[in-house]
Amino acid sequence: MEIAWIGTGIMGAPMARRLLGAGHRVRVFNRSPEKARALTADGASVAADAAACATGAEIVFIMVPDTPDVEATVAKIEPVLKSGQLVIDMSTISPMAERTISARLKARGVDYLDAPVSGGDVGARDGTLTIMVGGDATAFERARPILDHLGRRVTHMGPSGAGQMTKLANQIAVAVTLEAAAEAIKFAAMGGLDPSRVVEALGAGAAASWQLANLGPKIVAGDNRPGFFVKLIRKDLRLVTEAAREAGLALPGLALMVSMFNSAAALGHDLDGTQSVASALDRLASTDRAT
Repeated sequence: MEIAWIGTGIMGAPMARRLLGAGHRVRVFNRSPEKARALTADGASVAADAAACATGAEIVFIMVPDTPDVEATVAKIEPVLKSGQLVIDMSTISPMAERTISARLKARGVDYLDAPVSGGDVGARDGTLTIMVGGDATAFERARPILDHLGRRVTHMGPSGAGQMTKLANQIAVAVTLEAAAEAIKFAAMGGLDPSRVVEALGAGAAASWQLANLGPKIVAGDNRPGFFVKLIRKDLRLVTEAAREAGLALPGLALMVSMFNSAAALGHDLDGTQSVASALDRLASTDRAT
């Protein structure tokens, strides 16, 4: 299959690489050309711009940081899109924006799916992502064999925008669960326990979570290398906050985590992994026992 992939960052590159490994012809484009050129060793061809990347591709994937980036990308490729093509946005952006884009492309005979993912760079490399898809059911079935190369669980959540709504719900759970893991590790260390053994012990019981298992050891080791940037979880939680505000819904755990990740960013961790929220916790959790 002829595939276009726009956005070859920390998530997009390994996902495109998996499609190359499955035997598909993949043409790539990235705003930073060197990130796209890195995929030529795996057999990808590099396009000069987004429009050239999308021209003639059966499926066009988009994996870029934020709503304005997706909107700008679609604006650039829309003039070259033809009836029968399928565009799949795997970014995490505004559900309302996805519905608007979908309606506009549908008028051109182009199918559009919003298909954000969860599972971090490890899931992207291993093809074990969770993929939450919104859009037409027929388009979903057409995309399913390709998406199965990228994710372990691929679920059609409903009409356009439903994938993004599901991803935003996911990010609430991710953020709050990560804070719980960080606090548990901090508490264990304060009590004189070996934090590594605590992570191992808790991971076998009711406190087990993806965050504890995958990011707990990094918190213990002080390893802030990114699997998912703090700046991106801050963006995602901003989208959740906007959607919750529109619905008149108060989410106190969300408000806490917005503050925690903003604190991590203020400490210089915006380009570190989300586990660096533990650094913000270190600043906030310490108390003076003499008072």
